[in-house]
Amino acid sequence: MASRPCLFQLDTTAVGDSPRRRGIRPPRPAVACHPLPAPTRRGKERFVQPSPMMRLLLAGALLVHGAIHLLGFLKAFGFAALPQLTVPIPPARGLVWLAAAVAFVAAAIGVLTRPRWWWMPTAVGLVLSTIVVAASWQDAKAGAVANGVLAVAAIIAFAIDGPTSQRARFEHDVAALTAPAETPAIRVVTDADLAPLPAPVQRYLRAAGVVGHPRVTSFRLRMHGRIRSAADAPWMPIVAEQVNTIAPPARLFYLDATMHGLPVTGLHRYLDGAAAMDVRLLGLLRVAHDDGAAMTHAETVTFCNDLCLFAPATLIEPAFTWTAVSEREARLRFTAGAQAIEATLIFGADGRLSDFFSDDRGHATVDGPSTAGQRWSTPIATYRRFGPFTLIGQGEARWHAPAGAWPYITLDIDDVSYGVAR
Repeated sequence: MASRPCLFQLDTTAVGDSPRRRGIRPPRPAVACHPLPAPTRRGKERFVQPSPMMRLLLAGALLVHGAIHLLGFLKAFGFAALPQLTVPIPPARGLVWLAAAVAFVAAAIGVLTRPRWWWMPTAVGLVLSTIVVAASWQDAKAGAVANGVLAVAAIIAFAIDGPTSQRARFEHDVAALTAPAETPAIRVVTDADLAPLPAPVQRYLRAAGVVGHPRVTSFRLRMHGRIRSAADAPWMPIVAEQVNTIAPPARLFYLDATMHGLPVTGLHRYLDGAAAMDVRLLGLLRVAHDDGAAMTHAETVTFCNDLCLFAPATLIEPAFTWTAVSEREARLRFTAGAQAIEATLIFGADGRLSDFFSDDRGHATVDGPSTAGQRWSTPIATYRRFGPFTLIGQGEARWHAPAGAWPYITLDIDDVSYGVAR
């Protein structure tokens, strides 16, 4: 029977997590098996948003603008004299004034309740408002200025959340990548699967709790943290969502951030054997872009790192070739299509992975494309329980520059879910 991959939906709130973190669901005692969830569609509550004050100001401006348009309707039907409106307004045009008012009020409500879609009624209101303002220019020309300000805000909102946005492309790619397909029967990870691995890798997989659970075919992450472009650059808060599949190897990563108080979106795509990265200010202005062979090789390292940190059950797959180094260190060679990378894993006394480093990942920043020559590592700060598994809870990624290592991203993992074959 054709179906989406079955998922272990793992709760994002680990024991001891702060309840202040928004959007986190309370812990569930059991692990449910159900289809891979689509990207969150409840507005932008999981993503970086304008401050509550900015949203209130925008909603207030739309409400006031809508109320002003209501005056044209009242005058047209004689419900109010309004001598300050000197240009006659016929009833038919009065209905257009009313329709514009309703559209702006709907947009104001949308800003507060459906922030991802408020630009749609705003666009309708702006078209209608432009028509009636032009017809009553002598009285309503100030409305053109307000329309212009709201149009800029709506264009930015469309660029960030509309059907041509990076977020929409992320959702489209995820839907295509996780479309229903025939899949084989569930296979669980066994002790025999771990036997060929180096001893520290075996201990890590047992500490993670993967034995006895289905093999991973895909997983989704939601996370928040901060990111910067250089060791001396300011930090930017981010909220991100990521989806990986194992076969084919694919990684889709979308982030919302703020730079100097302005919204920034970013999309990383590792798909069909090629990778690209694009970051945009206001959803419009490209501030970083990278693609090509070096970027694809770098993203293969990142993909491998994802598997080591978030899906340790995949370390038994034939794409990995292992070399034992010591009781707390192992080297790997990972192959994905035409790409092959190497990395080293360091383990703690508790058996858990403590660091991952590779010399095969180029350094990509907002200032330019990938360059080679710097070690990249991802030390793990804390572990948490996610359903039956013990996984990374907090960590960072570092560049090891000649002047010293520096972290460029720190992340808290909020939500993890896994796809398994069925």
